[in-house]
Amino acid sequence: MRESTGFKVVRILVIAVLAAFVALPLYIMISSSLKPLQDVQGDFTWWPTHLTISPFLDMWKTVPLGRYFANSIIVSTVATVFSLIIAIFASYAVSRYSFHGHSAFTTAILSTQMFPGVLFLLPLFMIFSNINTAIGVQLVGTRGGLVLTYLTFSLPFSIWMLSGYFNGIPRELDDAAKVDGCGPLTALLRVVLPAARPGVVAVAIYSFMTSWGEVLFASVMTTDANRTLAVGLRLYSTQTAVYWNQIMAASLAVSVPVVIAFLVLQRSFVAGLTAGAVK
Repeated sequence: MRESTGFKVVRILVIAVLAAFVALPLYIMISSSLKPLQDVQGDFTWWPTHLTISPFLDMWKTVPLGRYFANSIIVSTVATVFSLIIAIFASYAVSRYSFHGHSAFTTAILSTQMFPGVLFLLPLFMIFSNINTAIGVQLVGTRGGLVLTYLTFSLPFSIWMLSGYFNGIPRELDDAAKVDGCGPLTALLRVVLPAARPGVVAVAIYSFMTSWGEVLFASVMTTDANRTLAVGLRLYSTQTAVYWNQIMAASLAVSVPVVIAFLVLQRSFVAGLTAGAVK
């Protein structure tokens, strides 16, 4: 079906508006990161009158950004690995086996996405505090506690998405693997999992992005020693000054790992999302 000229013009205009809506804040962020602080605090200009890269150098000294960067990498990576491992086995069980409460389990998993994250903040804090009181395991103010916190809201969606992807993989592959002498675990690891690579990549990126940019729980569950990047950015605002150019530079640095991961794994991510959504 051939599109009309009017529809084509409207489509181009809509795409141009959306592109400008996305590109304009990004351009302002980049240009502000290349300006001296006095230029950023003065009248707005579309182009820096004095180009400088000092904000990208000073941002590591104003706050301990390197430590926050390391904390974010560790927490996000560990949370992603555990979320991926648990989601793979749970999704395979949901997809391939029937058990009592199967429908209730899948409904409960999906229903957790209906509630805002702030609803779980106080209960999780109290649970972690009570665990520390009961058995002496410190979870509040530690990386381990933050990893457990991120698993509580990344796992449900990961299980739901992966189980939908596993449903789209023919069960005949499992049967053929069993004929060749593979058990359920071997069939999963050697046959089903390689076929589900796009779904696994989508879950990994989702879990990493969820942990990397999270602010609410990280601001309550961390101390200065294990603070993450998303929370550490606010320290560029002090009682005497706000280092806007360094905030913009640090924000760009924070975005780099996620952007690189998405660009490298874009095809698998999109394929995993679409396949898991329709199966």
